[in-house]
Amino acid sequence: MACLLETPIRMSVLSEVTASSRHYVDRLFDPDPQKVLQGVIDMKNAVIGNNKQKANLIVLGAVPRLLYLLQQETSSTELKTECAVVLGSLAMGTENNVKSLLDCHIIPALLQGLLSPDLKFIEACLRCLRTIFTSPVTPEELLYTGPDHQTILFNHGAVQNIAHLLTSLSYKVRMQALKCFSVLAFENPQVSMTLVNVLVDGELLPQIFVKMLQRDKPIEMQLTSAKCLTYMCRAGAIRTDDNCIVLKTLPCLVRMCSKERLLEERVEGAETLAYLIEPDVELQRIASITDHLIAMLADYFKYPSSVSAITDIKRLDHDLKHAHELRQAAFKLYASLGANDEDIRKKIIETENMMDRIVTGLSESSVKVRLAAVRCLHSLSRSVQQLRTSFQDHAVWKPLMKVLQNAPDEILVVASSMLCNLLLEFSPSKEPILESGAVELLCGLTQSENPALRVNGIWALMNMAFQAEQKIKADILRSLSTEQLFRLLSDSDLNVLMKTLGLLRNLLSTRPHIDKIMSTHGKQIMQAVTLILEGEHNIEVKEQTLCILANIADGTTAKDLIMTNDDILQKIKYYMGKDGTAAVPGMMGVPLGTCEHPTSLFKEVQEPASFDSFYLHKSPWTAGSCFAKAV
Repeated sequence: MACLLETPIRMSVLSEVTASSRHYVDRLFDPDPQKVLQGVIDMKNAVIGNNKQKANLIVLGAVPRLLYLLQQETSSTELKTECAVVLGSLAMGTENNVKSLLDCHIIPALLQGLLSPDLKFIEACLRCLRTIFTSPVTPEELLYTGPDHQTILFNHGAVQNIAHLLTSLSYKVRMQALKCFSVLAFENPQVSMTLVNVLVDGELLPQIFVKMLQRDKPIEMQLTSAKCLTYMCRAGAIRTDDNCIVLKTLPCLVRMCSKERLLEERVEGAETLAYLIEPDVELQRIASITDHLIAMLADYFKYPSSVSAITDIKRLDHDLKHAHELRQAAFKLYASLGANDEDIRKKIIETENMMDRIVTGLSESSVKVRLAAVRCLHSLSRSVQQLRTSFQDHAVWKPLMKVLQNAPDEILVVASSMLCNLLLEFSPSKEPILESGAVELLCGLTQSENPALRVNGIWALMNMAFQAEQKIKADILRSLSTEQLFRLLSDSDLNVLMKTLGLLRNLLSTRPHIDKIMSTHGKQIMQAVTLILEGEHNIEVKEQTLCILANIADGTTAKDLIMTNDDILQKIKYYMGKDGTAAVPGMMGVPLGTCEHPTSLFKEVQEPASFDSFYLHKSPWTAGSCFAKAV
């Protein structure tokens, strides 16, 4: 069996390979099965707690031979079991050990071992698999983490076979069953809908979960039960106003955020609560007034404590380890809390040093903390009032522009979403952002292979062009280029197309601007309008396109491009005869004027209550990409 070893092999390692280590490997090739078995047992005893010995044996080629013996039908069950135990011990060494085992294709061999009728051998294989799977160097695609894998487990009777384990006398067995259910239910409506109707000893599964999250149960059990109910709720199997969510799950998760809990429990509690309340306004309001949660989360930013106040080095190390996770969890929960309600956003921002903490979070070394901080800021940027006040007072746009210069796509998507809001017409940040070179940056985003970045890039340009000066509009057209504009108008993503049409409408507003732009780009724009009106597009797309024609018709000289184009005139006549479809104002008895706010798509930007999502970027962020994976 071929196996790749770590390269290059250091001479110092080779020099430390003792005669004793070679002896262990040589005994694996003995023709006497009993001597081979004893050799494996002796090897097991030699490697326990000895990383140097483990490394020596791997270098000498012990792994391929152990895997060979483990898979041979002629090998005794005892020998196979001892081989699996040794391999598990080797996996408990360094990350390089795990890499070597993976290179030797250990996982298929261990999975095959699970088909054995011998429970001890199965247990040894499972222990080894668990050790390998929990290593950070093991590729994620080797794990059963996706919806397809959940469905495979579900179709093979996992729910029915695991359910009865919740009543086991063993706490460990109950916990593993509970964790398994949380993994199966995560973002899986099919599994979750089944779980709500499962009976265990005459009791529905959700009722059992509720009993397991009561205060007298171990914290681990409370948290995992709350996760199960949270995931079932998010999958649509349990209503958000169900008592088991409002009166049981939510309060339990808030309790997990308190100072009395361990730091890791506070992290898990906050992240799960953020996921639970993210899409539901009422749950956000209830959570915000439960146990002073908003103020409680401020404590998450106070770790590690002052070094002078810590005499226990272990505690300091523990605090340092969890400090990033605490800040990340707090930002996530604040983002969910402030997703919809203006009063909640105000309370969050008024929390001690909150804006300073978010701004600091934007430049943290941890990518996860930066992402969570940007998400929090994006959530708060949905407030017109805060855009005009707190965001300007703290010059939020400066660190945000730095984030946009060099960041992974997951951060760029959220940061560019927030930039859309900072570029709204009434935002005081709009002018300094323009002066910092935002036009070229955003035009660059429209060329991204990531559809979300293309949408955000064109969305921000659309907001930038709204009621803008002629110079800004000219900069946008110059940086974007006509070729790129046409590519965006033929983009397969509907959101990209709609925002590009919105950009064109905003560029073609006020008569002097309309005439100027149409004098230089009129032929291309009319060609684009014709293609869209002839294409297989929905009513909303064609309505946007007709509004562009309405704006062109408002120009002094630009209108000639319509009046001299028989094809366009025939299309306008056609749409005027279509019930429920917009036609061009000024050509059917409606006063001529730029069509900046058709009622079906825009509302006047005056008060927050009337603010329309076509301009304000309120798109909810995807929970599965930002929250910790299920247990």
